[in-house]
Amino acid sequence: MSQFDTNWSFINGGDFTPQGFYFSGISAGLKTSKRKDLALILAPEGSICSGMFTQSSVRAECVEISEARIKKCSGQIRAILINSGQANACTGNFGMQHFLNATSNVSELLGIKEHEVLMCSTGVIGVPIPINLLVKNLPKLVSELKVNSFNNAAEAILTTDLTSKKIVIETNIKGRKIRIAGFAKGSGMIYPNMATMLAFLTCDVGVEKEIWDKMISIAVKKSFNAISVDGETSTNDSFIGINAGKKINNEFLPIIQSGIDIVCQKLAKNIARDGEGANCLLEVLVLGAKHNDDAIMIAKSICNSALVKTAIHGCDPNWGRIISAAGNSGIKFNFKAVDLYIGDYQILEKGVLNQYDSQKVSNYMKSKMNGKYLVEDIIQIVINLNSGQAKGTAWGCDLSKKYVEINSEYTT
Repeated sequence: MSQFDTNWSFINGGDFTPQGFYFSGISAGLKTSKRKDLALILAPEGSICSGMFTQSSVRAECVEISEARIKKCSGQIRAILINSGQANACTGNFGMQHFLNATSNVSELLGIKEHEVLMCSTGVIGVPIPINLLVKNLPKLVSELKVNSFNNAAEAILTTDLTSKKIVIETNIKGRKIRIAGFAKGSGMIYPNMATMLAFLTCDVGVEKEIWDKMISIAVKKSFNAISVDGETSTNDSFIGINAGKKINNEFLPIIQSGIDIVCQKLAKNIARDGEGANCLLEVLVLGAKHNDDAIMIAKSICNSALVKTAIHGCDPNWGRIISAAGNSGIKFNFKAVDLYIGDYQILEKGVLNQYDSQKVSNYMKSKMNGKYLVEDIIQIVINLNSGQAKGTAWGCDLSKKYVEINSEYTT
C-alpha cells in the first residue's frame, strides 16, 4: 500500500473493503458485448445514505425515485442495484415500471423493504432495459454478493470507459481500522454539475444523516462538480454515499472528511482522464482568489473551454485561450495582477508576458501526452490571481479527433 497523507493509505485491489458491505457484479446479457452489466451493493443494517443527482431538467425515473426514497426513509437505504447498457431514460412508463419491478425483486431476494432499495442505470438514452433478462439474473447477482466482489461491481457499471475506476483507503483511529471505498463510471458527457457518471462510496463509520449530507456535499463540490470532458450533462448522473458501523467521536470527523475527499477526487480525476479519446489529464489550479468558490469557478471555466482543450491536444501553449476562458468564468479579477504557469514555465507575471521558450513548453506538454497513466500524463496549469488567500482545482482532458469518432458512432 502507498501513503496518501498522514492519515490515509491506499489499499491495492478490492479484497479489503469497508466492514459489513457486500458487492457483486455479473453479466446478465444486457449488453451485446456480454461484458458485466449488472451490479449490486448491500449495506449493513442501520446504514445511512446520501445522494446527489443530475441537475438536468430531463431526468431518468431511477433518479427521481431514488432521490424520493432517500428522502422518504431519512437515508436508511440497504441496497443499490446498478445496470449498464441502457439509461432507461425518456422511455415513458417503462422507466418507472422497470425500476419498480427490479427493486421489488431485489428486496424480496434480500429480505428487506422495497423502499430500502435504490436503482441506478447508465447507457443509451431512450432505450429501455431488457427487464426480463435483468430479473432472471437477479438470483445469481444476489448469490454472488461477497466482500471480495468489489472489482466485479466496479467493472459491471462501465459503458464507454476504457478502464474501471475504483479506490479503497484505510486509516487507524484509536486502534480501530476504518476503510472507505468507492467506484465510478464516466467517460463522455461530463460537465461540472454532475455528469454522465455514476459513483458510489461506502464507509464503515456510522455518521448521522445531517452531518453525512454535509460531508458528501463538501466532497462532491470539489471533485465530481469540478471536472469536465465535453460540457455535457446527462439524465442519470448520480453519486451515492453510504455509511454504516460504530460511530466515532466528533473530533475525528475531519479525518473521515479528508478520506471522503480523497476517494471522490481520485475517482473524479479518473473520470476526467478517461474522457473519450483523451490522451492526458488537465489539472487547473487557481490560487490567490478572494473565495474558494471563485477559484473553482475559474478553474472549471478553463477546463471546459473547447479552445483550451484542443490547444492542449495539439501541445500548443496558447496562453491567450487560457486567460480568455478565465475571463469568461463570470468571476471578476484584475488581469494586471495575474501570474500564469504551464507546468513549471511562467508565461505571465503580473499580467505581462514573460520571456519563455514556447518550444520547451510544447515539449513539456508532449511528454505528458505519452506519460504513465494518471502518474506522468498530467498537464498542470496554475493561475495566481494575487488578490486573496483562497484556492480551487478543477480537472479536464484534451479534446481529440477520437472523441468525435466515438460520439458520431455511439448508437450505431
